[in-house]
Amino acid sequence: MKAALLLAATLCACTAEEPTKPAMETADKAPEQPTAKVEKTDEEWKKILTPEQYRILRQSGTERPNGEVYKEFNKQGGGTYYCAGCGAELFTSKEKFDSHCGWPSFYDPSKAKNVTTKDDYSAGALRTEVNCAKCGGHLGHVFKGEGFGTPTDQRYCINGVALKFVPAKPETAPAPGKEKAPEKK
Repeated sequence: MKAALLLAATLCACTAEEPTKPAMETADKAPEQPTAKVEKTDEEWKKILTPEQYRILRQSGTERPNGEVYKEFNKQGGGTYYCAGCGAELFTSKEKFDSHCGWPSFYDPSKAKNVTTKDDYSAGALRTEVNCAKCGGHLGHVFKGEGFGTPTDQRYCINGVALKFVPAKPETAPAPGKEKAPEKK
């Protein structure tokens, strides 16, 4: 398994460039979900994405492993991860796990219809590329059979800057005078 992780990190890192703004977007509320394909020109994408997001989402780039985004990801609690390009829901913290590979990892998408995969030979070996089904943005790669013991035995290795995180709302206490009555025995 360690050999597979090392190979995956090497394949991903070989295309990585120095990030211009290493940060995963965070929002207070969920973005409006796209109902159809999101199509924009390169100029329109450049206006709404940071240079690093554009490089990764639109040019199939890779962020450096073990960077600030990865550290930020590991500190995040419950919540939902959306495409930074179009706002489509992709993953939740329920599918999140720390694979120690240097990139955010999930064992399954929360909304499978919003994620597509395809064969990728760009690094000289076959990998499975993960894309947003709504806008076509490059998210990362998925690896199978690495023995992590997750329910799917898959690792969605995702670029953090391609994601927007929305923390889960904390459980709210009932309003004064609205407490739930104790159950009768």
